[in-house]
Amino acid sequence: MEDKSETTSSPSTGAAQQSLPNATAVLVLGILSLVLNCCYGAGFILGIIGLILGGKGKKLYKANPEQYLKKSYSNLNAGYICSLISVILGGLSIVFWIVYIVILGGAMAMDPYMFM
Repeated sequence: MEDKSETTSSPSTGAAQQSLPNATAVLVLGILSLVLNCCYGAGFILGIIGLILGGKGKKLYKANPEQYLKKSYSNLNAGYICSLISVILGGLSIVFWIVYIVILGGAMAMDPYMFM
């Protein structure tokens, strides 16, 4: 049976492992971006910030994985995925509103008295 506890020292060097910087912040930003995605771009902005911070954290982890806790990387990855989903949904929402305004503007240009 496997031991589910996280080790605090690296097997190769014996040095203490640490949490990835901004891992919790990326997770919080990812969750908030999903929740606030319907608030006129707030989720989109938080998602972009989460993607930027998450990308930096992933680079740090890939450069030296034995220095950081696996749980911290899992939190970072979950937040990164939530942020990515939120940015995609926010981008689709922006495209929808642009198309909607263009179609509505075209309809108003054809018959402006219909909308008065």
